[in-house]
Amino acid sequence: MLELGGAQQNTLHTVRTLDRNLFEVSLIAGSGGLLDAEAAGIEDLHFETCSSLVRSIRPAQDLRAFASLVGRFRRLRPHVVHTHSSKAGILGRAAAFLAGVPVIVHTVHGWGFNPLQTRRRQAAFVVLERICALMSSQLVCVSRANAAEGDAHGIARAAAFQVIRSGIRLRDFGREEDRGRLRADLGLSADQPLAGMIACLKQQKAPLDFVEVAARTARKLPGAHFVLAGDGVLREQVEEAVANSGLGERFHMLGWRR
Repeated sequence: MLELGGAQQNTLHTVRTLDRNLFEVSLIAGSGGLLDAEAAGIEDLHFETCSSLVRSIRPAQDLRAFASLVGRFRRLRPHVVHTHSSKAGILGRAAAFLAGVPVIVHTVHGWGFNPLQTRRRQAAFVVLERICALMSSQLVCVSRANAAEGDAHGIARAAAFQVIRSGIRLRDFGREEDRGRLRADLGLSADQPLAGMIACLKQQKAPLDFVEVAARTARKLPGAHFVLAGDGVLREQVEEAVANSGLGERFHMLGWRR
């Protein structure tokens, strides 16, 4: 799904900027994402959504998504399939392999397994990643830490991963006309301490830790305010934690921001 996150922005940047003299570009994503309209508006991009391709593990729906991807790849007959993220990477690579796609590239934006999962669930993800690595023509990581973790779990040797970090255009930030705008929106003076976090509200980003740190800081700096830009599955838990922390109106949840 094209939610407002780094992997999705990376993907849209890729399909937007590929040289149309060299490539005909198609994009397949789960439906219902905040960036669907942006993807649909990219010039010379064939964009399709797959309603059965969802983030959570749902075996029956995942099989439908897999079958749908195989059919789409056989219809589109791509020379290269480039997958992003964990679950889409597993289903997409397996489907591309079965459809006979010559070149299969996968970018790791963090692994689908983590220490908070059961051992059985972690082991299943590792096995699937090992199998899909064998189907891949090239593996890409957005950090050396991801490559090292892939090596440690036997998915592929660290040297097999090409590290390509997700960059940003610095000129889009720190513009003088933007300076102080957020403080003004929040009704804060220039000398009030302000700390912020920007993230999707999901487990691996640890937004609840930010709330805890904010509460500790607030006890030492009574005038401090805190902002959290982003949204996601943990929003209700974050709101509950803020309410229980006593931060009140000093903690500002901004939602999605572009």
